Amino acid sequence: MIDLEPKSQTSFYQSVQNYFEKAAQHTGLHRGLLDQIRECNAVYQIRFPVKVGNEYKVIEAYRVQHSHHRTPTKGGIRYSNHVNQEEVMALATLMTYKCAIVDVPFGGAKGGVKINPWEFTPSQLEKITRRYTTELIRRNMIGPSVDVPAPDYGTGSREMAWIYDTYRTFKGDDIDAAGCVTGKPVNQSGIRGRTEATGRGVFYGIREACDQVEDMKKLGLEPGIAGKKIVLQGLGNVGSYTATISQDEGDAIIVGVGEVEGAIYNEKGIDIHELLKFRKETGSILGFPGAQNLDKKDRTRVLEFECDILIPAALENQITTENAHRIKAKIIAEAANGPITSMAEEVLLKNGKLIIPDVYLNAGGVTVSYFEWLKNLSHMRFGRMEKRFNQQINQNLVDLIERTTGKSVTDRERMMVARGAEEIDLVRSGLEETMITAYQQIREIMMRKRKVEDLRTASFVSAINKISSDYLSLGIFP
Repeated sequence: MIDLEPKSQTSFYQSVQNYFEKAAQHTGLHRGLLDQIRECNAVYQIRFPVKVGNEYKVIEAYRVQHSHHRTPTKGGIRYSNHVNQEEVMALATLMTYKCAIVDVPFGGAKGGVKINPWEFTPSQLEKITRRYTTELIRRNMIGPSVDVPAPDYGTGSREMAWIYDTYRTFKGDDIDAAGCVTGKPVNQSGIRGRTEATGRGVFYGIREACDQVEDMKKLGLEPGIAGKKIVLQGLGNVGSYTATISQDEGDAIIVGVGEVEGAIYNEKGIDIHELLKFRKETGSILGFPGAQNLDKKDRTRVLEFECDILIPAALENQITTENAHRIKAKIIAEAANGPITSMAEEVLLKNGKLIIPDVYLNAGGVTVSYFEWLKNLSHMRFGRMEKRFNQQINQNLVDLIERTTGKSVTDRERMMVARGAEEIDLVRSGLEETMITAYQQIREIMMRKRKVEDLRTASFVSAINKISSDYLSLGIFP
């Protein structure tokens, strides 16, 4: 991912609040309930010492639980030099709305540790992670029924395994301990498909948006994702999976890629698999055969390249009032959290851009985390009970068709038709259904409420209405 400084005076948190207020006026809910939905319920700031080499460093860290309308709360842990309380509050707030939009029964939360993870050795990172987890355990801010972390920027399955192991050390009698964190390695009670989940969800969301004939006609584009030219900012976990799946399964054309070292462009297309291999070998995307290069100082110009779809998959506040008017893409798909400031969004909407908002589009990660949490609580992998049964039923059906028609199928065709669903198949199917259904709900709000003219406002309206229903059902508000 690209680690860039913010470029706008409008903070990430303020942008999120601006989006909320814009949507709130379309809900008809009274101010007290809206304020309860909007504000963070719990903010925990931590400082703890860790020995690094021959010296001690005091590490600054946070855990924010935005809403307890549903429990447990859920949200990733970010390792970055730019972590601060306001950023973590913004991310936790988005998590609440994100979970509501895709009907995942969690409240929103987020964690952050203010370090550059690439400046530490694995053993030092393990110390930091375990100490951070210990602090959360002491404050009862982690647990399968309390608060369930996950990976985010600068963390991955390795860190989640450390969190799980630390939790088990303290809570050895908790039979559901594996559900204390998601994004774990598959052999540590994780789930297949979690690593690709956010990127795959982004693909499903973009594909669904591109399948809306009326919306594409307004943009002057043909329906479907196939043949669409895509520019990607950020080649981390989310960006790389979004790009590879869009290329392989959607037949989209990747024409531009930006990363921390610079940006490249080739209007004829960039094979993303070859680019990832090239970067692994050379340490840079610059110099990729057949592509034009922009060095580090011009790397943000990748946002302004000619394309149909722009996918910011780096950090927040990348599109501001300074560059919004130079964006050429007709569709901006927010794979990252908060890449467009609220003021810049007004410019883009006036210019007729279709913005697929982060609060919906990158919900694939929490959706599959939900599946992992369910797997941990059930203590059984998906497909274990029904796979062989379904496979035998399908096998019998193929045999019946062969006998009835007098024709036979090839072994490959038989395998394709008769095979039972593996865990990865069920995870992908569930994610696809979730993203499609959520998009249709959001678009329905736009169609029904004439004054709701953009997908982000419709997404927030959807989230606010669902959360308010939970609060009202509790009898807290009349």
